[in-house]
Amino acid sequence: MAPNPSRLAPIAGLALLAGLVAVTPAHADEGSELAPLHPAPTSGNGELTHQVQDLWFIELASPPTSEGTASALVEDEHEEFRAEAEEIGLQYTERLSFGELWNGLSVEMDDAQVTTAREIPGVAAIHPVVRHEIPDHDDSSPDMDTALGMTGADVVQSELGLTGEGLRVAVMDTGVDYTHPDLGGPGGFPTGRVVTGYDFVGDDFNASDPAKSTPVPDDDPQDCNGHGTHVAGIIGAQGEVTGVAPDVTFGAYKVFGCTGSTTSDVMIAAMERALADDMDVLNMSVGSAHSWPQYPTAVASNNLVDEGMVVVASIGNEGASGLYSAGAPGLGADVIGVAAYDNTHIRASGAEVTQSGETIAYMEMDDAVLPPTSGETDELVYVGRGCLAAGDELEGDPEGRTALMVRGECTFGEKYDAALAAGATGVVIHNNLPGMFAGGGIVDQGAFAVGVSDEAGAHLRELLEGGGPVTLTWTGEETTIPNPTGGLISSFSSYGMSPDLDIKPDLGAPGGLINSTYPMAKGGYATVSGTSMSSPHVAGGVALLLEARPDLAAHDVRGVLQNTANPTAWWGNPDLGVLDNVHRQGAGMLDVPGSILTTTALTPAKLPLGATEGPVTESVTITNDGEETATYAIAHAPALGTHGDTYAPSFNDTYAGVAFSTDEVTLAPGASTDVDVTVTPPARDHAQMVYGGYVEVTETGTDATVRVPYAAYNGDYQEIEAMTPITDANGNVHELPWLTRITECSVFTGLECADSNGGAFRNQPDGATYTMDWVDGLPDVPYVIAHFDHHVTRLEMTVVDERTGRPVHPDRNLAVSVDHVNRSATSTSFFSYVWDGTVVDSRDRVTDVRDGDYRLRARALKALGDPDNPDHWETWTSPVITIDRG
Repeated sequence: MAPNPSRLAPIAGLALLAGLVAVTPAHADEGSELAPLHPAPTSGNGELTHQVQDLWFIELASPPTSEGTASALVEDEHEEFRAEAEEIGLQYTERLSFGELWNGLSVEMDDAQVTTAREIPGVAAIHPVVRHEIPDHDDSSPDMDTALGMTGADVVQSELGLTGEGLRVAVMDTGVDYTHPDLGGPGGFPTGRVVTGYDFVGDDFNASDPAKSTPVPDDDPQDCNGHGTHVAGIIGAQGEVTGVAPDVTFGAYKVFGCTGSTTSDVMIAAMERALADDMDVLNMSVGSAHSWPQYPTAVASNNLVDEGMVVVASIGNEGASGLYSAGAPGLGADVIGVAAYDNTHIRASGAEVTQSGETIAYMEMDDAVLPPTSGETDELVYVGRGCLAAGDELEGDPEGRTALMVRGECTFGEKYDAALAAGATGVVIHNNLPGMFAGGGIVDQGAFAVGVSDEAGAHLRELLEGGGPVTLTWTGEETTIPNPTGGLISSFSSYGMSPDLDIKPDLGAPGGLINSTYPMAKGGYATVSGTSMSSPHVAGGVALLLEARPDLAAHDVRGVLQNTANPTAWWGNPDLGVLDNVHRQGAGMLDVPGSILTTTALTPAKLPLGATEGPVTESVTITNDGEETATYAIAHAPALGTHGDTYAPSFNDTYAGVAFSTDEVTLAPGASTDVDVTVTPPARDHAQMVYGGYVEVTETGTDATVRVPYAAYNGDYQEIEAMTPITDANGNVHELPWLTRITECSVFTGLECADSNGGAFRNQPDGATYTMDWVDGLPDVPYVIAHFDHHVTRLEMTVVDERTGRPVHPDRNLAVSVDHVNRSATSTSFFSYVWDGTVVDSRDRVTDVRDGDYRLRARALKALGDPDNPDHWETWTSPVITIDRG
């Protein structure tokens, strides 16, 4: 008999992650590989990580009621599943059931039960219930004005008189501090601004802590974390901070406790509540990275748009993990997925460099002691990175002095601890990339720690190299400084495309170093960075647009915003004057007045061309919504492409050729015309190329330009390998997949001690015998661990009888059956799949296989692969698995 599944759950993990007029195209032979002036942050440090899962969505066959299915039929399907599950002995605990926006249930269930559940009649798919961590934040002083100016929201308020009045915006987040004076407080809930809402989990809830993972809902959505209040302030604060749409009313849907994480099934419950509360716009500054647009939160969000609600979601903060890292629900086909740009200015505390008189800005570091407001620091000494665990030694002696360190390689806390252990009286960490930052993870040891820009760090180090003592004089004053990365894509903002090659993100907004409201109990204001901050800029912009154009349908809002957005220069070297990747910024920076005042529409609003192996022709419709006849010039603006390693992409200006059936059209008021756009892919100078650009339509005699972004994979998309080896931090190559078993270990030896619960996945290249029971407190069952460099449409593992070479129960013998598997989060992370020694037979019964010799034959269907094409499947066969139950 297999070990108790409830005891396997913490250890085993299963993850699903006519004539053409040429328009000056730039061809492949003109392109080159580009290196950024400053390298992008990288994902991880080579540490091998095990991605685990124990909560699941079970999707049932019929569409939800929002798509027209009768509620009685949905209820019957739920009851039929429960009855069938009981009949076959499925071991699970039901959490929540859904029928309005998505049809199915969420359950707690060991991964060994997943394939059994998948075989129950009426089950359409099984997805992981993802845990979402509350994003970290940086603390500083309130300053929203420059961010408003980046999108033109300040102009809309002052010159057009639009404030979002009459619009209801739902904030699904950590709650909202409805007592905040900038959000309508003080007062009890509900208030005149926060008019409705619900707490779905309770303050103590933390989905990552088994002792706190049971929701305890109540009627009070007060925010005890801060993230949701910050988001709400960006949307519509009115007071010391002015939000994008300062007269909207809010619905506060609290899906997080004070700390920790939530789960995606709770998010769907909140979506259904927002629909019942008649919200106009939903902002979700939360998501699951590296996912598929088929994920339940994305599907439910699409159905909200069908119901008339505009849905805006952050695209994710996983830019360091490379391409295809965008997350659901922002991946939803009808959702506005939002990227982040850095704010143009930073308002922060200032200190004077005593020896030069120059004032530098700094930001306090997390929980360290605050720096004084007057006096001088001890003398500075440069000590390098200070990553002792990575083999560094301190380059200087900081005893009795202030340690100057450089960001990178290890955590801020490790740097801080290393400096103080060596006797430092304070720590100044300078950035290794352009711009300011404030780090987290520091535990107070009685000394201050601040972060400064790379430019300030270079100045301090230059003075130190000159030989004289260097100190800082604290002024207690604030300073506003230009942000060197202002207006450029934020380093953390996730890349697209989506795994089905849709263009994601859709557009962007300010998200780096944004100051907004914060709970009064936590100081009232804070600076936070993330796509969590860019999404509410767009949600507020949507409210202003809907106030100006109330007849605009929910499905049409995104198109207007994309038409009028403004793509920005490449973050790696903006002086080159080339546009950043379409699959990083979408249509570009949100332009709120442009969306309201535009008199030209382009449909479709984006052109995802899929995987191209030759010229592709699409049609774009130009409509003159103005009151005068207009002539339009049509042109092409290329954007940079990427190529190479998914996790660390390279950049190139190898552009597509683009031509149009005409390069000029004249349209009477209300008239439309179609223009053919033919895109010729660039030469394949590199592997795994993604390219893109913009179709630009400019009304002659004006500077009013509207755009449609296009993007595509260059070549055969199925050329990307999915199941690949991984290389650890020591350069050791592990030829995954592996047949493994769990054993005790006490020494870290790479992959074999990566399990966080004390056991090690040990490779069994020569096969192994398993008792299917517990041995010395560990489950003695076969596992397969695998790394996926790219998304997988379907993963199957078939049980093959070694005696006959044929599958056991050929029609119903899958040990693993998973749809829409995410790519691995990093180049060294992996998933595990456990086989409990059972199969589902031809009578839909779960049966133990007999003791004997077997192999697991894995098949992975590549993203967008044709299941009938053998070349689109990757296969692997395990060593011999001997089952001896004894």
